[in-house]
Amino acid sequence: MAVRAAVLPAIGAPLEITGIELPDPGPGQVRVRLAAAGVCHSDLSLTNGTMRVPVPAVLGHEGAGTVVAVGEAVPHLAPGDPVVLNWAPSCGTCHACALGEVWLCANAMTGAAAVHARTTDGTELHPGLNVAAFAEETVVSASCVLPLPEGVPLTDAALLGCAVLTGYGAVHNAARVRPGETVAVFGVGGVGLATLQAARIAGASRIVAVDVSPEKEELARAAGATDYVLASEDTPREIRSLTGKQGVDVAVECVGRAVSIRAAWESTRRGGRTTVVGIGGKDQQVTFNALELFHWGRTLSGCVYGNTDPARDLPVLAAHVREGRLDLSALVTERIGLEGIPAAFENMLAGKGGRALVVF
Repeated sequence: MAVRAAVLPAIGAPLEITGIELPDPGPGQVRVRLAAAGVCHSDLSLTNGTMRVPVPAVLGHEGAGTVVAVGEAVPHLAPGDPVVLNWAPSCGTCHACALGEVWLCANAMTGAAAVHARTTDGTELHPGLNVAAFAEETVVSASCVLPLPEGVPLTDAALLGCAVLTGYGAVHNAARVRPGETVAVFGVGGVGLATLQAARIAGASRIVAVDVSPEKEELARAAGATDYVLASEDTPREIRSLTGKQGVDVAVECVGRAVSIRAAWESTRRGGRTTVVGIGGKDQQVTFNALELFHWGRTLSGCVYGNTDPARDLPVLAAHVREGRLDLSALVTERIGLEGIPAAFENMLAGKGGRALVVF
């Protein structure tokens, strides 16, 4: 069956909106009609080669929709079920999974090498980060599908598949922010906005948002920021001045650039925690001297997918949505159709883009 999709023909090439031939679901697979998919910098990292995936590929790693067909051996899903796509399914058997660290599953990305669909001329296409959400419909492994809890709008639920799980998990699973602590969030994109809301939910007493754009202040404060700092060489000094010259208890970096990681580190109090969520390239080198590591006693840690177990954490997020503590619509700065994806990527490259939601 032919559907339209956004295809990455090669690394560094522009996305193409084109028709693809999508097969029927086989054993253990599910076909989903997309309601919406999020556009974020992780997809941009796939197009420029920062993150490597087989190409040509259908991109899009977070989405939500409705099951339209199931293959054999999928007893827990049926046509008509609303679902959220999970781009990093855990295998349950590798070393990381055995330790309960399912976000580090060694086999999570094996599906990205599979043949997902074909172009009309027969060219094989891969499924980006497993789920190929930039398409009207997709066929995925049943392990990549999570039932959508009641009370969450289907379109907004697309953001639960990555941005919200990542931001919420960075605060609650990785940094483990405690009530009354101070938090700084570097980067007010989709993940950053989710992180700000998560810090508010965690009971942080002061939440400082940092970004290069003054236009994002209103969004940041609506998400929970008590203070807004324009990124500069003086950012660590400004944050210390806001926190009794101590620095914040927790700094969360959502950009993936050496300069912002270093700024987040320097903004963290002695003995505090710096958590890096942003995905940077190999050229982004961050340096520390041995004396400062000893003297400051800070903890620096990476954070993959919010250190989340989606099956465990998705119902928690849904409860926050239902009870009004988490506003998914506030994470979106632009709603576009499938045809708007290439322009959204161009805006990201130019530093002008916000968080876009593709509505099918």
